[in-house]
Amino acid sequence: MTGRLEEVFAAIDPARLKGTLLEMLDIYSPSGKEEDIQLYLEDLLAGAGFYVERQEVEEERYNLRVTMGEGEPELYLVGHVDTVPAWDLEEFGARVEGDAIGGLGSADMKGGCAAMIEAWLAMAQALKPGRRPNVGLLLVVGEEENGDGSASFLKNCSPAWAVIGEPTGLSACFAHYGYLEAGFVTHGLRSHSSLPELGHNAVESMLRVLLHLSKDPLFHREQGSIVYSIREMHSSQKGFVVPDRCESWIDLHLPPELDPESVQRGISHIVSSAGQYIPGLDLNVAFNFASAGYNLGTDNPLSCILEQVYQRLGRTLKFDSFRSHSDGNLFYAAGCRPLILGPGALEISHTPEEQVDFPEVLAAAQIYAALCLGLDRYAVLNVERCGSWASFDRQGSWVGCRD
Repeated sequence: MTGRLEEVFAAIDPARLKGTLLEMLDIYSPSGKEEDIQLYLEDLLAGAGFYVERQEVEEERYNLRVTMGEGEPELYLVGHVDTVPAWDLEEFGARVEGDAIGGLGSADMKGGCAAMIEAWLAMAQALKPGRRPNVGLLLVVGEEENGDGSASFLKNCSPAWAVIGEPTGLSACFAHYGYLEAGFVTHGLRSHSSLPELGHNAVESMLRVLLHLSKDPLFHREQGSIVYSIREMHSSQKGFVVPDRCESWIDLHLPPELDPESVQRGISHIVSSAGQYIPGLDLNVAFNFASAGYNLGTDNPLSCILEQVYQRLGRTLKFDSFRSHSDGNLFYAAGCRPLILGPGALEISHTPEEQVDFPEVLAAAQIYAALCLGLDRYAVLNVERCGSWASFDRQGSWVGCRD
């Protein structure tokens, strides 16, 4: 791998990478309206000599899939091109301040996509077809809504490995939180707001339900393991009246080992007793979406490759669990092993302050190239911890060490 890697590293072009990222940021691509950015990326990849497959998701919405090498790729670089809606349609585009590049989707995850594309272009530029790794590049739509782009891809393809460029600050996340979406609806009795004693306020009932939930150990922020956020709450708007309906949604991010079904049962049990403390409670609970987490561990070929390339780049390799929901859950459920690793910080994603450091994006391109080259058919890597050569088969299973 070393000779090819040096050639590819030399071919990675920071100016080209920055140009690609800035162009992507200036194209508005919220979920459901990704065609413009896919047309731009299709032209970019086709211009480099690749056949770009459009994988239809629905009318005027499609993934882009590109491969190199021979046969079905064992590893895919996966990026989503869609973003959340813009906070301000006048200022969603690229902003450059020194090394910081801001803009909608800069961290989540156009920075990761641009780095993957640059790694791909550098491999194509530096290596003749016979020396290129057997890998794929997948640019999907719809991740910020329901993951329909990745779901369409996974209907017919489940690679051994996927590297997904969500913002992790370049920490390697072989573990991933699960996700559960819980919805609550309280019903009341409408009356004129000057005569609340004649009605039953559904908002007051909802507030008491949420307070009741917060008192249970399952929802202790300091002591519990669940990460939860009350995402929204709204009531019927019928004028100057006591509201007769209130709806609230809670996002719950669950540690990899925690089963979403057990959390559902726990929530249902908690609210089943709420009527004892909330007079006249009329409550419905629904769980519209659940996805289990996973933990792949770090004894695998990608981890070994990362140890070497991070040392070469002078970076400290950190392992972590990805706390948000992502398409990684879908890939894992389909039998693939997803690594979540990308530039940028999750905590400022989906905010007006979203940005990514360009040196991190450049390092991501190098890391992605190293992963592609390292997991090319059978990976035979020099692993310091066993003082010899560690071998893995093409499914990523440990074969053992040899002198």
